[in-house]
Amino acid sequence: MADQTHVLFVEDDDVIREATQLALERDGFAVTAMPDGLSGLEAFRSDRPDIALLDVMVPGLDGVSLCRRIRDESTVPVIMLSARADSIDVVLGLEAGADDYVTKPFDGAVLVARIRAVLRRFGRANGGRDESAAAGAGVLAFGELEIDTGGMEVRRAGEPVALTPTEMRLLLEFSSAPGTVLSRDKLLERVWEYGWGGDTRVVDVHVQRLRTKIGQDRIETVRGFGYKLKA
Repeated sequence: MADQTHVLFVEDDDVIREATQLALERDGFAVTAMPDGLSGLEAFRSDRPDIALLDVMVPGLDGVSLCRRIRDESTVPVIMLSARADSIDVVLGLEAGADDYVTKPFDGAVLVARIRAVLRRFGRANGGRDESAAAGAGVLAFGELEIDTGGMEVRRAGEPVALTPTEMRLLLEFSSAPGTVLSRDKLLERVWEYGWGGDTRVVDVHVQRLRTKIGQDRIETVRGFGYKLKA
């Protein structure tokens, strides 16, 4: 049991919570399911799960606020669940620190695939490590920004910068081709492993979060095309 990936699932709908828990357990995950945000926060602090699935609309402490509390304490991956793809809650969840989101109703296989994709970015899938992130290890310098691709550390003007693993993967993509414009679709494919068209808001929000940490002018927007890292 110790090698199972532990999922914290917070969902107030009894039917969805129980059915999703059973589906995830059939796929080999260990699941702690909670009906509200406050009990979800307690479970997160006591169980230290490998990943959290948070419904946006849960009582006590809503999913966005719960995500923000988790992010204050940990870089554990978070996937938000939202009933409406066009909801402002999606953007709020991403801004709060979520790594991805899935729209309800969702297919169980899609949810599992998304979970495994996020875990691969964290080097947590099957107890392994993220080989792609470790490839080409070295220290890259862009002005006052230094990226240690072997140690997975970033410094700005000599000071350490705390990035989530998703933000780190995004920065590694930019740093692997400085000055080259990367489209949102390409970043979705490389960082989030979307093999199909995804929601580019995921990219936009993460770029904004990354800019606040490494410098607003370090990543340039190329209108109509995408983003590039200034060499």
